[in-house]
Amino acid sequence: MKKNVKLFTNHPHSIDETYLEHMICATSFGFKMIFAGFASIIHAIFPFLFETKASECAKEINKEVEQRKKFNKKI
Repeated sequence: MKKNVKLFTNHPHSIDETYLEHMICATSFGFKMIFAGFASIIHAIFPFLFETKASECAKEINKEVEQRKKFNKKI
């Protein structure tokens, strides 16, 4: 059973997060990516809508990931 638990905790612990912290963050990124995907699809059909939304979202997610990396290295 312990081996199964490690499947869920090894990665979060390797970046100094609990399972719950990692789940919340990853879920947040996932929903942002889904929203950006829908915005991209709408933009493909209606080019005058969401002109920069997907790229802004990607930049925001990347910035958050980089900040988390810096924060976790300082711990």
